[in-house]
Amino acid sequence: MEQEATYRGTVYPWQCDHVGHMNIMWYVGKFDEANWNLFARLGLTPSYLRSFGRGMAAVQQNITYKRELLAGDIIEIRSHLLEVRDKSIRFRQEMTNAETGEMAAFCEITGVHMDRSLRKSAPFTEAIRETAQKYLAEPVEA
Repeated sequence: MEQEATYRGTVYPWQCDHVGHMNIMWYVGKFDEANWNLFARLGLTPSYLRSFGRGMAAVQQNITYKRELLAGDIIEIRSHLLEVRDKSIRFRQEMTNAETGEMAAFCEITGVHMDRSLRKSAPFTEAIRETAQKYLAEPVEA
């Protein structure tokens, strides 16, 4: 299923390192912002997480850098849900230069649904699992 962008933004000069391209800490931050937009689409909204004492924790994140991004570049991230399990999801995010269409980086993340008071994983609600099933995408080759 083609997804709407989960993040749009720009690279600011203060996000660039000594060689002039966006530092890796900002890739992680922008992917994180996209995470929360994807989660909200699945029903894992801030109000749900607060009301039910739930949270999401990343347990694995692998990033591949393909092209540099420079100050002023406009970026877009699209998120693709790859797997839904009882207590976890796995998804891929693709960061592109919105002007050129070139992929700058992609990452694959596994996130676990947590009970914040017990500090343990917890099953997704049936409603969230059903919504997530609608967003499943075919795996993409690197």
